[in-house]
Amino acid sequence: MEFVYKHLIPSEFSDNAKVWIYQSSRKFTMNEALQIEALMEDFLATWQSHGAPVKGYANLFFGQFLVLMADDSVSIGGCSTYESVKVLKQIETLFNVSLFDRQTLALIVKDKIQLLPLAQFTYAIENNHITADTLYFNNLAATKHALMNNWLIPIKESWLKSKIQVMV
Repeated sequence: MEFVYKHLIPSEFSDNAKVWIYQSSRKFTMNEALQIEALMEDFLATWQSHGAPVKGYANLFFGQFLVLMADDSVSIGGCSTYESVKVLKQIETLFNVSLFDRQTLALIVKDKIQLLPLAQFTYAIENNHITADTLYFNNLAATKHALMNNWLIPIKESWLKSKIQVMV
């Protein structure tokens, strides 16, 4: 699988555009992906913050990562964030997946996305299942700039590097 995505990010959004990355507990089927696309299009068409329309973007990357972006031309308030979370919770229910599990890492191992519980990270490193150079999906990327430059990075360049350094 080729992990190319930057060309899909809208160039008209500023580098400071707010980004949320939701990692699914499994890859979506094509039929599910099409349904998710329709749900997100409906949401984006009506997304507002403090009564002003939000210029938004949503895409399902690699069948497993739902990326939501809001241009910084409108300040995103708590209520508008809550509205996006409601749609994501609906997706969780409809497709029986988890989108809010922050204790599972997504890595590229043998050209496939592999999910690894954080509790098993040390074991995977110690047994050479993954290395410091293994590519990691850094779902903490919170801006368009971070999505473009720091989403898919080697473990040694992520917040996980401290866990590796302890073992060395």
